[in-house]
Amino acid sequence: MGRTTTRDLWKAKLEGRLAPALDLPPVFGGRRNAFVGNVLGVDPSLRGTGLAVLEFATGRPPLLLHSRTLKLGPSRSMAECLGAIFTAMSETMEMHAITHVALEQTIYVQNFQTAQILGAARGAAIAAAAVRTLPVFEYAPLRVKQAVVGVGRASKEQMARTVMSLLGHGRTLALDEADAAGVALCHAFTWRG
Repeated sequence: MGRTTTRDLWKAKLEGRLAPALDLPPVFGGRRNAFVGNVLGVDPSLRGTGLAVLEFATGRPPLLLHSRTLKLGPSRSMAECLGAIFTAMSETMEMHAITHVALEQTIYVQNFQTAQILGAARGAAIAAAAVRTLPVFEYAPLRVKQAVVGVGRASKEQMARTVMSLLGHGRTLALDEADAAGVALCHAFTWRG
């Protein structure tokens, strides 16, 4: 049997036929190891870092344990902001037994100064995890959106809605928190342990 394309699947669905079985290669001897543990997802930014802790367990949907947006005003210096990011990460890791830390990578920036600032914010978050010797995983924004929403060019609002539906969460998450939770979901969905 040849490979089944997306077009074949949609055609079968629209015609009311059962979709043919997918011809997928086996992963790790035919089964994929599901991620189990707590992931601290981080959407780093100097003035608005999103943090989200998600718990993954076998046989049930992911559970949002904690989320927050670290808002830092323009009156605070860069050094103060980096210290606040480090402290917020450390406090979050103290409150929850974190297994892995997942961060969003910086891919596109408009200028060199913005790249430096975002890099420094990411560095403060990574340093906080490194001090605790936690494994850190980084994901491109496009990969996060593809893993969570299914579309690499999804808007922040689409991302937030999808994250909330996956978590079955009643409270609306701030966009930075939803992005952080999305990074944690991406890690669990794509992790190959």
